Amino acid sequence: MQPRLPSPLRELSDPRLAASGLRLWLMRDDLIHPEVPGNKWRKLKYNLEAAHERGHGTLLTFGGAYSNHIRATAAAGHALGLATVGVVRGDELADRPLNPSLAFAVERGMRLVFVDRVTYRAKHTPEVLERLLAAHGPAYVLPEGGSNEAAVRGCAELPAELDVAFDVVCVAVGTGGTLAGIAAGLPPGRRAIGFSALRGDFPAREVAELQRRTYGAPTDNWRVETGFHHGGYARRTAELDAFVADFAARHGFAPEPIYVGKMLFGLFELIGRGAFAPGTGIVAVVTG
Repeated sequence: MQPRLPSPLRELSDPRLAASGLRLWLMRDDLIHPEVPGNKWRKLKYNLEAAHERGHGTLLTFGGAYSNHIRATAAAGHALGLATVGVVRGDELADRPLNPSLAFAVERGMRLVFVDRVTYRAKHTPEVLERLLAAHGPAYVLPEGGSNEAAVRGCAELPAELDVAFDVVCVAVGTGGTLAGIAAGLPPGRRAIGFSALRGDFPAREVAELQRRTYGAPTDNWRVETGFHHGGYARRTAELDAFVADFAARHGFAPEPIYVGKMLFGLFELIGRGAFAPGTGIVAVVTG
């Protein structure tokens, strides 16, 4: 399972950037692997090493019905000869046809376990984990979204691949592991901005906690923008859809709206507000 690294960097030509005196590169992390793209591969890298070192032949993880992490874990397990178990939020989904994401996971050999939403919210508790492992283990357990200390270390390697004159790295935020790692891996004087795809301010707490668990303390070179979620996870607005369509027409690339589209929407909103000094170099990570 060899990734294509470093990720391709493409500078955008856009009158909105020129008017603000800015340079913007897209980091196409989504292109590093066809089935385990971007931050999914980076998060899994050291977790897969740990599973191998500990002698586990099964990966057990968690996600919603459209989880890209579920898909990626199934693909990685299939490529490496590991069994995979996906614990999916919503027991009512067991009686419905599988959506494309879950169907893909099953095609790659994943066993799906549907649990009710109350149980899913308690997935981190010893009682629920012990019950799942008794039924489907032994297994190496990956958290929802794959965000743990090993994932943070994998994402911390991303800044070293940037060979352009950048000042800021922007990335979408879900469970927080990607931003936590990128910020930790930045050279001095650079900073990171996360754009939350979820409602609420808890993503910033998650990022800080992940850095604390991984490195002992959070870094002070990042922040999370919480005003561009467009209603919450997997929610969309006409304004977001119009932005994505316009971006595709301008640049020949249509960002998916759940994460990357919201990040780019928020970034261009900040650019329009004059949030960046002229001459700032920005890298926006397409996480896949």
